[in-house]
Amino acid sequence: MKGSVIVCSGGRYESQANSQISSAIISGWESWFGEGNVISISTVEAAAAIKYIKPKIVFSIGSYLPESTYFGEVCQVAKKEGAVSVFWATEDPYELDANYRVTDDFDVIFTCDKWAAHFYDHPHVSFLPLAACEKQHYKPIDEAITKTIDVLFCGVAFGCRKDVMRNIRPSLANLNIKIIGPGWGEFGIGFSDARIEKDQLIELYQRSKIVLNLGRSLHFENKFFKVIPSNPGPRTFEAAAAGAMQFYHEENYAIHDYYNREEMAVFSTNYDFSSLLQRYLNDPSLIISTAKKAQQRTLRDHTYTKRIETVIRSLKEKGYLAEQ
Repeated sequence: MKGSVIVCSGGRYESQANSQISSAIISGWESWFGEGNVISISTVEAAAAIKYIKPKIVFSIGSYLPESTYFGEVCQVAKKEGAVSVFWATEDPYELDANYRVTDDFDVIFTCDKWAAHFYDHPHVSFLPLAACEKQHYKPIDEAITKTIDVLFCGVAFGCRKDVMRNIRPSLANLNIKIIGPGWGEFGIGFSDARIEKDQLIELYQRSKIVLNLGRSLHFENKFFKVIPSNPGPRTFEAAAAGAMQFYHEENYAIHDYYNREEMAVFSTNYDFSSLLQRYLNDPSLIISTAKKAQQRTLRDHTYTKRIETVIRSLKEKGYLAEQ
């Protein structure tokens, strides 16, 4: 049995969100190597699988924080069997203080946060943002669907998100809003503490005129350098692939590296937000055209197929994979 890639992820404490990202990344590998040549396995079982399958690449993804997940054996066996070991940190910068748990073992490291790449003591660290999955997130934009929701947001009510919501809330008066996620219920009508599944969320995107994109501020182990997230999270790309028209709350200029203003509306103040609301809600065709442009950009530049292409190119440039 000869596999090209073993993808290691998860364990007993892997979150549902991490699990979904893992399956999306696996899909990206399969688009390059084919389903039969990409083996997905938990980190605790990876060493035995590497000995048996003898892959070219051992690709670990997710969190490096849980001490129950030991990467050393995986990398040792990979080296013995002649495979390159790669880690993609998909939770940076929120766990950055614990990155010593991967810097001594892996040949190559990628981090999902641009600024976090500066805080690794490792010779081969690169920035690789998260993305969208064509299979999981893409939905054709159906202009026949009636958009009954004026403004939608789905996500946990972190402190920074509550601050933004309090600031823009006057502009939301008299609109049909759905703000969904743990911690929002205290805000009253239009707000809910509910948790929803991915398929439900995509359906809500289709029924919403505007989808808010608000960053998060949950830091597990990021107390030493206190690195602020420096680029869009995966939900940005996932929502765009699903056909959402997004209002992105801008804390820095990073969003402009991924989308232009014709593809995604950007605001930083309530004045900006209110002006954008009036412009878009009074022009349904603009909502559709903006969503289409964002979706097209995402499918062209921001899928896991494209991210894995970057990984493969980087490994070849570093001499870990032979040119074919």
